[in-house]
Amino acid sequence: MKNRKPATVNAKPFLSGSPTDENSCRQAIGFLGTLLLVAFMSFLVCSMTGVQSVFLRILINTAIEALILLIFFSRGVQLGTDATARGEILYQHVEKGLPVSQSEKKIPFHILKGFMIGFLGSFLFFVLALFLAFTARKQMTGPGTLPSWTEGYMHRSEIGGALVAYTNPSALNFTDIIRIIVRMLIMPFVSMAGTENKDLLLTVERISPLLVLLPALSYGIGYLQGPSRRKLIHSEIVSNNRKRIIREKKERRKKQGIASKGPQQLN
Repeated sequence: MKNRKPATVNAKPFLSGSPTDENSCRQAIGFLGTLLLVAFMSFLVCSMTGVQSVFLRILINTAIEALILLIFFSRGVQLGTDATARGEILYQHVEKGLPVSQSEKKIPFHILKGFMIGFLGSFLFFVLALFLAFTARKQMTGPGTLPSWTEGYMHRSEIGGALVAYTNPSALNFTDIIRIIVRMLIMPFVSMAGTENKDLLLTVERISPLLVLLPALSYGIGYLQGPSRRKLIHSEIVSNNRKRIIREKKERRKKQGIASKGPQQLN
């Protein structure tokens, strides 16, 4: 016997909010905290899963990035569902003539709210990525990586001093620090490119502002699922109530059948 699908019902009306409300700042900070935690974890995982095969490297890092986006999508779904439920309650209050403050009216679901929270939470890193995109240059051979055959020239007075200076690592500058931060945030894409492909790494840095905003985009898309998620919840409630009623009727019929089959008086 096939399982019946939950009966569909019309979504309950809800009061629409505004793109931002009094909780948006706190929610954006929460988004930022999640972004930092996920970026740190992905950095560790990507660092430990370095493989030589390009195909495997792309496959593994694609799976990591998909998992990251799924995390933010699910968090957006939860917030959108809660916001829609809040809108349903406020709609009932308005219908009953109960007082509702202007700040409360801003809290319910709005199609732009998820994207706004995600963008606010990513804004700092978006600015850093934007700076890197305009200042990025192809990373050439760095200090301390001279080939072994140059060691014999170290003691020659005319070029030895220059070679020694070249092998001394220079201090990190402002752009290098920003590059490290941005690369940690988009580590799966950096790992896909590979450190040996300088041109592809440069392309990744040039489009890093878009890559940094991917979690915010996933969060906003998840938030948009709030009304449909509430509709599904209402459908499941109706279905469970119907099952409960049918089960109670069967139990009553069973009890009535047992009572009718009770001991009969013999003549």
